[in-house]
Amino acid sequence: MNYLLKTEPSEYSFDRLVKEKTTVWDGVSNPVALKNLRGMSAGDRLVIYHTGDEKKAVGLASVVSVDAGDPKNPRVTIKAEKAVARPVTLAEVKANKTFQDSPLVRQGRLSVVPLSDAQFKFLSGQ
Repeated sequence: MNYLLKTEPSEYSFDRLVKEKTTVWDGVSNPVALKNLRGMSAGDRLVIYHTGDEKKAVGLASVVSVDAGDPKNPRVTIKAEKAVARPVTLAEVKANKTFQDSPLVRQGRLSVVPLSDAQFKFLSGQ
C-alpha cells in the first residue's frame, strides 16, 4: 500500500526525518486517519507532505513497523528514503484527474491518506 502523511514543517519536517533517519508517527486523533495508520504494514511506501504555507509533497519514506496494540494511538515507525525530485503542489494535485475522488482533495484535514499506485507515482515522480 501507499500512503501520504501530512505534517506541518515547523513541527516536524521531512528534513528532520532525513536527519533522524527514523521516527515514530503517532499522535493522530482523527478516526479515519487512525484507521489508515492501523492499516499500514512494514514496507508500505509513504509520501511526506508539508502542510501550512508550503502545501506540497516533498519526500519519500517507508514503514518499518506498526504497533497497533493501542487502537487509539497506533505507533508506526517510518524511515526516510529521499526527497522527491520535484515537489508537487496541492494546486497540481487538484488539477490532476487521478485525485478527483481522493481524500487528499475531498477531506483536506485528513492527515493520513491512502494513495493508489498512480497517485503515488505522480507525487513521487517515479
